[in-house]
Amino acid sequence: MELWANIGWVVLGLVLLYYGAEWLVKGSSEIAIKFGISPLVVGLTVVAFGTSAPELLVCLQANFQDKGDLAIGNVVGSNICNIAMVLGASAIIFPLVIHQQIIKREMVILSVVSLVFVGMIYDNVLSQFEGALLFLGVIAYVIFSVIQARRDPEIEIDDTLNPEEVEAVLAGGNKRLLINMGLILLGILLLFVGSDRLVAGAEAIANSLGVPEAIIALTLIAFGTSLPELATGVMASWKKQGDIVVGNAVGSCIFNLMAVAGLTSALKPVATTQLNWIDLAVMLGTAGVGWAMMSTNRKISRVEGVIMLAAYLGYCYYLSKR
Repeated sequence: MELWANIGWVVLGLVLLYYGAEWLVKGSSEIAIKFGISPLVVGLTVVAFGTSAPELLVCLQANFQDKGDLAIGNVVGSNICNIAMVLGASAIIFPLVIHQQIIKREMVILSVVSLVFVGMIYDNVLSQFEGALLFLGVIAYVIFSVIQARRDPEIEIDDTLNPEEVEAVLAGGNKRLLINMGLILLGILLLFVGSDRLVAGAEAIANSLGVPEAIIALTLIAFGTSLPELATGVMASWKKQGDIVVGNAVGSCIFNLMAVAGLTSALKPVATTQLNWIDLAVMLGTAGVGWAMMSTNRKISRVEGVIMLAAYLGYCYYLSKR
């Protein structure tokens, strides 16, 4: 009975995280558009950060409870999930056409940051100084994205909202602005409560079944906190908006490493004992293979999507046997 109660907490936590991220993204995106922030910046920063909010809250909650394996495992697992599962599943629905900027800039940044992160976690500790460097990096990334978008408006990708929605946002008065601010606050509240319940339930399940916390973080929690990216990817794929799918997934990976891991460790050093080099190698490998697939004819085909999704399921199977 206790096991089922803990599973219930996990499910409740996932539901709260999903709706919290959904409302946070909606409110933030509309406010950004209202004040004239470009769709490119909205997609790669506001939306990417919003869908990374579950990872941030879960990592902060876990680290302050001295569960470093849950925190780091969530970041690594979420990045694997974002590339292999989110892009794979989205490409199966409809082949993803990739914007040249994603290939030449965002994937380069993701690859470099991933290598830096692996180097920092080499000693199984992410120090406050290392965390501060990562967090300063994401601030620089956002500023650079804003400046670049203003200099070259032609690189903008599809709107995160359709034209009718954008027009409604721009025409909306103070009432809509207050509603969006309320959505942001409510989203943050749901994310806080959801992350608390998810961490508590996942830890209890791990203890009762004798499963290492890192394995739970790399699978169950990583999948749960990647649900916003998955939902965004599937919906955008149905609308044949490949740039939105890839931009959100890649942007979320960058935010996970620099904002989530960075802020979490900047506030308190994160130590891990259960994460191994295979997990880090898989994270680097999925980014590298994803980059290679994107560079081929600037698209991810259905066949490549099947390969990515199968690889993710294979990794999960390996974790279940570890």
